[in-house]
Amino acid sequence: MLELRTVEADDWRLWRELRLAALSEAPYAFGSTLAQWQGSGDREERWRARLSIPGAHDLVVLLDGRPVGMASGVPDEEAATAELISMWVSPTARGKGVGDYLIQAVERWAVDRGATTLRLSVMPDNHKATALYERHGFTDTGEPGDLLVDGMGRERVMAKSLAAV
Repeated sequence: MLELRTVEADDWRLWRELRLAALSEAPYAFGSTLAQWQGSGDREERWRARLSIPGAHDLVVLLDGRPVGMASGVPDEEAATAELISMWVSPTARGKGVGDYLIQAVERWAVDRGATTLRLSVMPDNHKATALYERHGFTDTGEPGDLLVDGMGRERVMAKSLAAV
């Protein structure tokens, strides 16, 4: 059974567990690295700050009581736009609807806050994530995303109109 949980700063240990697992399992999928969030970067106040972004909606999915997925919705500078960030699903839960559940929950949050567009960035070689996003109606915007660590490539920026959600 899937359970969606909204998390806040006091849930930082749960968020930390999932985020470190995500960065360890899928380093190719994120702009952040495991090394940045370990050692001196692994501090309670930093995790609490991540879960205290003004207006953000941070989510965890439990499958049969075990945390298996995470995502956040964050407001954009433009009021009509929101962004999906930090999305990850554990390999043990892939193919079980967790990614769909997270995307739909962030879409509902974005619509409820008045957004008409939901954006995200995905690594250009992350074909499985791209296919998931395309299945949910996201398309490539053609905009240059953030520069990758190689200094040459860029993240792929995708967006979806929320008018039909």
